[in-house]
Amino acid sequence: MTIPKKAAIALTSVVALGALAACGSTSTPTKSSSSSVKKSQLQIFSWWTGVASSKALAALIKVFNQQYPQVNVINEAVAGGAGSNAHAVLASRMEANNPPGTFQVHAGRASLLSWIGAGDMTPLNSLYKQEGWYKVFPKSLLNMLTVKGKIYAVPVDMQRDNVLWYNPSIFKKYHLTPPYTFSQFFADAKVLKAHGITPLALANHGNWETTILYSDVLLGTVGPTQYDNLLTGKASWNSAGVKQASNTFLEMMQYTNSDADALHWQQADQLVAQGQAGMNVMGDWAQGYLHTDLHLVPGKDFGWVPTPGTKGVFAMVSDVFGLPSKLPKANQAATLDFLKVLGSKKGQDTFNPLKGTFSPRLDANTSLYDAYSQSAMASFRKDTLVLTPGQGGTNSGFTQAFENAMVSLISTKNVSSFISAVQSAAQTNPLSQ
Repeated sequence: MTIPKKAAIALTSVVALGALAACGSTSTPTKSSSSSVKKSQLQIFSWWTGVASSKALAALIKVFNQQYPQVNVINEAVAGGAGSNAHAVLASRMEANNPPGTFQVHAGRASLLSWIGAGDMTPLNSLYKQEGWYKVFPKSLLNMLTVKGKIYAVPVDMQRDNVLWYNPSIFKKYHLTPPYTFSQFFADAKVLKAHGITPLALANHGNWETTILYSDVLLGTVGPTQYDNLLTGKASWNSAGVKQASNTFLEMMQYTNSDADALHWQQADQLVAQGQAGMNVMGDWAQGYLHTDLHLVPGKDFGWVPTPGTKGVFAMVSDVFGLPSKLPKANQAATLDFLKVLGSKKGQDTFNPLKGTFSPRLDANTSLYDAYSQSAMASFRKDTLVLTPGQGGTNSGFTQAFENAMVSLISTKNVSSFISAVQSAAQTNPLSQ
């Protein structure tokens, strides 16, 4: 499942390596642009090392090898640190003009567009036209992959990070209502705390987790238009809305577990699943963990609602892959063939149900997805889309400074200093594209 980045990671932390397995097939191969007597090679970098994501990637590669058995898929995964151990390896390879065949990156201002700006990606307009993808992917998503009319990557999944997960049994026992507003959240939290249950499970081992929580609080406080203006440098962070969101965030932190800094995000999800906590705010990669890893039933064993104040808004995270511009010509055909499968209906409908994500294609087979993913798909297709700091929404310099400021805010509770630090970060690392 997709795992975000740590606070101190620079630009290249958005791309990391993951575990995958190449699977062969005896199926009759289709005609391939990479066909040759000698078996060609494809190196794939990702940070998909979790149980659900590893299974999903293996299944996707099986589909690929059924169509292109002459391509040898190479696993050069670097494990550990949610990708932080891998980003330096990738950066050195890119600097040495020795890129992998393709690599995972987030759609948005910070990740993909930064690589484009460095001249490291090749446009894929002809591939999109050939495969008919302009008609099957939402224009709002393609806009995030496009610079000056040139599109640079293929989206494979869609995820939502403004999700509040809750334990239905606990909520039923104490006659609680899943919170759509901050007032409802605090009312629920007080009841849960009174009964000895942690109201809001929190993990912050990598510092990025509290950034997601804060971002969702900010989105729910100021609304999508002002939120987007903040992330694009069109509005000042020194504002009443940011101050209100910061105070609300600190109030929410009073209802979290004291050992948050020692926990990984799955452990916070597990606290909710086991009934030790009532709620958790996390991206819907949590769905893959709860459903695929823990074998829990969506809607029965765990429930979900948009984070308080964000109904009608979809805070998106999308994993995309592209064609490195400095890839040797001998390996380009294999990458293009993989991108064809990655963006295909069959490829995405094979990959996403296993991963706990969903296909961003408008013609995706909704019947293949569980109750949560179907609800997320419906929201994605009709609601306002926004990005998130650290998940493609802001450049790496600002993201790092923002997450560092979050650490200080949690420690000192000083909202004024936090806002000052963030505003300074926005000026030092201009957010406008």
